[in-house]
Amino acid sequence: MAEPSGRATNRQGTLVRKELETPKAAAIAGILFAVLFTATIVLIRLAIPETLNGVSVAEWLGNRTRSVSLALTLVPFAGIAFLWFMGVVRSRIGELEDQLFSTVFYGSGLLFLAMTFVSAALAGGILSSYALGADQPIADDVLVFGRAVMYNITNIYAIRMAGVFMLSLGTIWVRTGVMPRGLAFLTYIVALFLLLAINLSLWAILAFPAWVLIISVFILIANLRGQNKRSAELAVE
Repeated sequence: MAEPSGRATNRQGTLVRKELETPKAAAIAGILFAVLFTATIVLIRLAIPETLNGVSVAEWLGNRTRSVSLALTLVPFAGIAFLWFMGVVRSRIGELEDQLFSTVFYGSGLLFLAMTFVSAALAGGILSSYALGADQPIADDVLVFGRAVMYNITNIYAIRMAGVFMLSLGTIWVRTGVMPRGLAFLTYIVALFLLLAINLSLWAILAFPAWVLIISVFILIANLRGQNKRSAELAVE
């Protein structure tokens, strides 16, 4: 039985609207990830620095527990936003997706996210250890160990997975042409920086959310332009 033309038209309009709105929402999620992840890194690294210049970790944490607690609250939301960002990146590739580079893209992105959660959990463990045993002699040793593991996971493993994530994505973009070559080459540059120069500064990790912010803003603007163009075409029809 044939479907009424009015219902078919409404269904087609709904499909078009969903196709436009989903990438836009994901692009906004990428912006949220950049903001939340940057805030998390800044709060944790100011509260639990790598060097204390002779001051004990317990003493340093004394007036900074609220900062760490706030950062730990933001981490899950940053992770959710990053998953949405991965979704919109995949949606732009579409049927041009290559299995080899896509596998590296998914794997490195998920590993980065998993290790970010582990690092945040260690920061939470440091905070809990301080709260439970700040006055005990062993407390500072536990805090120092937890801090060292946390920074090793972030600086050696997680951020390099972010670099691999960007290299694979940049290669996909160059081969498919779904993103401007300028952004693809910028992706290569930032990825190599994260892979090779991360030991120069602990704050170098902030280059990753900055890159996500640039890509998300570009996708958001492109989607808005496409939506306006589609609306204009429908108005002419």
